[in-house]
Formats: sequence, structure tokens, C-alpha cells
Amino acid sequence: MIKLSRRDRVFYTVNYTLATLFFLAVLYPLIYVVSASFSNPDAVIAGRVWLLPVDVTLAGYQGVFRHSSVWTGYANSFFYMAAGTVMSVTATVFAAYPLSRKEFPFRNGFMFILAFTLFFNGGLIPTFLLVRDLKLLNTRAAMILPSLIGVWNVIVARTFFQTTIPGELLDAAKIDGADDFQFFFRIVVPLSGAIIAVLGLFYAVGYWNTFFNALLYLNDSKLFPLQLILRNILIQNEFDPSLNTLEEMVRVQALKNLLKYSLIVVASLPVLVVYPFVQRFFIKGILIGGIKG
Repeated sequence: MIKLSRRDRVFYTVNYTLATLFFLAVLYPLIYVVSASFSNPDAVIAGRVWLLPVDVTLAGYQGVFRHSSVWTGYANSFFYMAAGTVMSVTATVFAAYPLSRKEFPFRNGFMFILAFTLFFNGGLIPTFLLVRDLKLLNTRAAMILPSLIGVWNVIVARTFFQTTIPGELLDAAKIDGADDFQFFFRIVVPLSGAIIAVLGLFYAVGYWNTFFNALLYLNDSKLFPLQLILRNILIQNEFDPSLNTLEEMVRVQALKNLLKYSLIVVASLPVLVVYPFVQRFFIKGILIGGIKG
């Protein structure tokens, strides 16, 4: 067992203390939101909720799931996340692999063009005009195609291929009679599960959380993702389930804060459920993909 010096003990103590404080600073708001979502709305308004739920109730979640737009938003968000993730990962891998091969013509030029877009782009208005001219406004494609490929993800995937798939492997495959497409689908893709999981997580979280594209390109509420519906409820306070009496108005007003916390939990749950299953691939892929090629 290695004996630590006094300076090392001080160093580790300071590090662990700061890490613990940062961890608590991140964890407490999450605990508070979950506790508030299960607490009596009067207790939430009175500020009596600190750590654990007070007067536990499911009224917030019942109110959320009674609202038809929440279910529609959930379905839309799952569609955008699933379709967008598959299309984005596929496009990113198809773009990154050729750029990782030294024999690919003009690869440095293509990389320069891609990297250029990290610093400069056409801007919001030209992008909107392009989407409009392509007849994508108020369509599901508007939620996917304008942000189909992330350049940073292409760079990470390219570095992964450079460090993981050696050129000698391609030479051996060609000696056995495989062409480039066979090599890619039969060898490269099966060996790239880690980076594909990383890209899938990045894109899935991005598509699940997106609302700005919907805000710009969608007018039909039936196409709204859950995040835009959540924004409308939280910011514009649009939760109004056909109130008829003053008592109902007072009751719903008391539930509004509770509904906000419940909606945050409902919107975050899918990502929290999926992340543990891809975490090991995420750590491996991001470390390999982060090595300079």
C-alpha cells in the first residue's frame, strides 16, 4: 500500500471536497423537482418542500396525462428521436468513414469545409428561407433534416475510425476478395459499436430536447414535440382544461406549479432510463474518439 505524503492527502481532500460539493449542487435540484412533483401543491407554494415530498399526491401526474397534447407530444418526440437518431447516425458514419481513409481523394478539403461550418453558418433567416423553399415547413422532416449531421460528431467518429480500423485490415479484406462496401458493412460497422452508441446517445438526447426547430418550422400543434408543449405550459402558461367555475379556476391555479414539476420529470424520464444501458459504450467510445488522429 502506497503511503501518501501530507501534501498528497491535502490535495486529495480538497479534490474530494470540491467534487462532493459539485455533485450535491447538481443532485439537489433534481431531488427537489422530483419531490415537488409528488407533493401537495399548497406545500410547494408555501415552500415547505425541501428534500422529501410533503403530503404525497399524484395529482400533478394525473393532470399531465389527462392533457391530450402531452400524449401527442410524447408520441411526436419519440418519433423525432427514433427516426432522427437512425438517420443522423447513419449519415454521420457514412461521412466519417471515408474521411478517415488516407487514400480518399480531397479528404482534407472536405474536412476543411466541414470544420468551417463549426465557426460560420448561413444564419437563422437564410436557414429558415431554405427550409421554406424546400417545402419543409410544417412537416416532420423539418425537425430532422436541418440538423441531420453534427460536424463535431463527424470529427469524433472519424478519429475513432482512424485509431481503431487500421489500413492493414482493409488490405487483408481486399486480398480475401472483399470490396469497400463489404468491408464497411461486414467489418467496420460490427467493430464500431462503441462509437455508434456514443453518436446515438448524442443525437437521441438532442432530438428529444429540441424545441427551437419546432418553434421555427411548425405551426400545427399535432406535430409539436413534447419539449415545445412543455415550453408552452411553463413559459406561456397555456394549461387551460376548459374551466367553468371560479372554484375550478382556483384549483387549477394551485396545480400549475405542481404540473410544471411533473412535466419536467415526465420529459426527462426517457433519457434517464436509456442512459444506464449505453453508459459503458459511451465512456469507451468517447475516450477512443477523443484521441487525436
